[in-house]
Amino acid sequence: MFSWVKSAAQSTLATVAGTAEPIYGSEAFHSVAEGESLNPSNEITKEDMRWNVLETTSVETQTFYLTADSGHHGLVQIIYSNVANLHFTVQLSTKIFHPNGKVVWSSRPVTDYGFDDGNYSFYAEEMAITMSEDGNSYSIKSMVDPELSINLTCTRLGPGFKIGRDGKSLYGTNPAEPWGAIRHIFWPRNKLTGSIVIAEDGDPVRIDFSGSAMLVMALQAMKPHHAAAKWNFVNFQGPTMCAVMMEFTTPPSYGSSKVNVSGIVTDGEIIAASACGTVEHLKTQPDEEAGWPEPTEAKFVWKSNKDGKDVEAVIEGPLGDRIDRVDVMAEVPAFIKKIASSAAGTKPYIYQYSKKMTLKVKVGDQVIEEEGKFFGEATYICE
Repeated sequence: MFSWVKSAAQSTLATVAGTAEPIYGSEAFHSVAEGESLNPSNEITKEDMRWNVLETTSVETQTFYLTADSGHHGLVQIIYSNVANLHFTVQLSTKIFHPNGKVVWSSRPVTDYGFDDGNYSFYAEEMAITMSEDGNSYSIKSMVDPELSINLTCTRLGPGFKIGRDGKSLYGTNPAEPWGAIRHIFWPRNKLTGSIVIAEDGDPVRIDFSGSAMLVMALQAMKPHHAAAKWNFVNFQGPTMCAVMMEFTTPPSYGSSKVNVSGIVTDGEIIAASACGTVEHLKTQPDEEAGWPEPTEAKFVWKSNKDGKDVEAVIEGPLGDRIDRVDVMAEVPAFIKKIASSAAGTKPYIYQYSKKMTLKVKVGDQVIEEEGKFFGEATYICE
């Protein structure tokens, strides 16, 4: 979510502020849930992991959410942005949360970039994210930031998943010729090995990031504040199960429609995957500076059916103190930020949380509970 909003914020003034869209209504939005029956197994293939590299305005990301056994966690994200097929930017962003609460953030543009013949791997000067030939792992290497070097391997343990034929929700009055789309493809359960070296007081410090990872390929083929007004995200990493959830709500121009893509995966199988999940902010507190209700307690529900048995899973409880609040437009000049907020109602903030929580899964009459590491985000972009 961060990359999509920031990409718009750092584009031209017209892209940032934009113009208010007409009220097309919910009939101009086609949720990925409408095509859920086209892929009842929810499984993916290697081809689903290709970069789309569209020739229209779009932002495409590949994000690795890292959960280390050492207590560190964070993300590595490559962001490919195309504005009107005229202006292209690529950014590598890395965020590391230390167990003591310290946050390390790096976001650097990359140059001389490109893709391999199949669009499975990404290369640039001083970095590469390379898919293995069998399509089951990625090598992540970077020295783009001289104060932060990355050498990681993400190896898939459980199946990936998508909803529908291609994981896309479509925008437009004619779904055969959409003018926009949002797409998500997930690898929820992966083994993570390797390290990240950061500079502290001029000295290199190596962090062992051995543990687990979650990978999501995402595409947003339109301006971020036209596509979604709000987001909720969950990444739960447990000893035997991983659960992910990505929910967004469209602006009123598309009927404030809600899409929730979620799944639960073990080493061997998909326990649940559907577009039927829900998010509820049970308690909030006003954030006067940002102007948004900051969630303090939430309930996340996964719903699906497996082998004729209903599946329902829940993570519920206080979110704890936020580990960060990101003002996405903090680096944008003040006059652009003011215009964007007044003209387009765009004032994006991301609230981030991390703590141990319990996933409760019921498959038919069987109930399984597992404590794991929860990372969550609540994102507000526009009214």
